[in-house]
Amino acid sequence: MTFHPDDTDRKILIELQADASRSLDEIARAVGSSKTPVWNRIKRMRAAGIIGQQTVILDAEALGFEATFFVLIRTSEHEADWQRKFLATLRARPEVQEAHRLAGDIDYILKVRVRNARAYDQFYQALISEVRIYNVTALLSMEEIKSTVALPL
Repeated sequence: MTFHPDDTDRKILIELQADASRSLDEIARAVGSSKTPVWNRIKRMRAAGIIGQQTVILDAEALGFEATFFVLIRTSEHEADWQRKFLATLRARPEVQEAHRLAGDIDYILKVRVRNARAYDQFYQALISEVRIYNVTALLSMEEIKSTVALPL
């Protein structure tokens, strides 16, 4: 059974995306409801898989992670064993914040967050020592203009 959020559910989700650390009372006030119905809706959305893991967003630069690289990967390997090993390698690397398989000329794109260029080189050397890759292009982000995990509800 598919869950279809109504307007109140969307308001709750918008509030949670903005700041999930706020109290249930604050969220209920913001959406024009009371605490118990809001709590029940949140529980229902969690059970339906609409609301997943709750976490904290850290300031990467304040913690010394000053470089973001977007890594474009082309491979000549398309066998299931290679792909399993490649995906396991990516999942095991904490520097990889995002990984996407693409349609088109590039097979994969990674978002890699590291302290500096030297740390990226260490990541790169480790990656190519674990799996065969045909071509890697790394693009250094000069400035983050927008970053959000919020969906446009």
